[in-house]
Amino acid sequence: MKLDHGLLRSLPKVLLHEHLDGVLRPKSILELARSLKYDQLPTEDPEELARWFHQGANQGSLPKYLEGFAHTIAVMQTEEALERVAYEQAEDLSRDGVVYFETRFAPVFHTRKGLSHQQVVSAVLKGLERGRKDFGISSGLIICAMRNMDVSLEMAELAVDFRERGVVGFDLAGEEGGFPPKKHVEAFHYIQRQNFNITIHAGEGFGKESIWQAIQYCGAHRIGHGTRLIDDIAVRDGKAVKLGDLGQYILDKRIPLEICLLSNVHTGAARSLSEHPFKIFFQEKFRVTLNTDNRLMSDTTMTREFEAAQDTFGLSLENFEKITINAMKSAFLPYGQRCDFIYSVIKPGYAKVRSSLPTKSH
Repeated sequence: MKLDHGLLRSLPKVLLHEHLDGVLRPKSILELARSLKYDQLPTEDPEELARWFHQGANQGSLPKYLEGFAHTIAVMQTEEALERVAYEQAEDLSRDGVVYFETRFAPVFHTRKGLSHQQVVSAVLKGLERGRKDFGISSGLIICAMRNMDVSLEMAELAVDFRERGVVGFDLAGEEGGFPPKKHVEAFHYIQRQNFNITIHAGEGFGKESIWQAIQYCGAHRIGHGTRLIDDIAVRDGKAVKLGDLGQYILDKRIPLEICLLSNVHTGAARSLSEHPFKIFFQEKFRVTLNTDNRLMSDTTMTREFEAAQDTFGLSLENFEKITINAMKSAFLPYGQRCDFIYSVIKPGYAKVRSSLPTKSH
């Protein structure tokens, strides 16, 4: 039975991979640009602006996909702007059925007007906290270091400094080719010694070696994207016939994959939805999760990602429940809180939807 858009939207969802600077409302970009006297935007019309971001991102190239961020980052240079973007993110996600989300960003990009890294992080946490109060949506913040910058240890220390105030983990992001994760190994060893959480973008713009390094050199607890893990799986007639050592390790250790279907097509990490390795990962019982990556650039929502998964891979209500529970199990939250979400929010939410469906669909 095909689940319609409204029903998919009503499902409780958990989002682990979304970038703060990739989710701004076009109207907010225009308002923030005016207040900051930023005049580089390609248009003053919100709908045209939304189209411009999406067309720019949808070119099958990660470097091209990243170009639009110059504008969103430019308007996120004050505490008020950062707080507003985080607050609106919480509101938009709560309307889309998301019950818990983790958002990530690189504080190093938000200091052009003189803010310190501490002020930048505090402003975002303030917005998320307001969102929690007003919309009842829980969230955590992940601090990103950038592959092409030499500030990863400083960012790791920043993440740990804020762990009691809402920062839940540490990430490495940016262009993969030529910037291997192991160059940042000192920062990751610091995070490990602090018993803190690690997710790393890997296997999106570069091959399986990037994933291997992220896990075995840097101790990643989750992998952002991980699309190229398919290079370690022998596939025949659309089915996996043999896993390589890396694939087997990730499967056995239940290392979560933060899959972003639409974004992966836009950046060229997957040629099309039907050729996305999600299908193989899901069939082989890897711990896959569904995510948005950048709602503005990829013109998406969690509901749209669910729709894409249903239409392309035939996922059912039970499958979505499993994926959502997988995501909650993989969240950077204390174990007790994760269990509480699963048994008090997610399972009852799915049970409620299931009971509203005609009986033959069970």
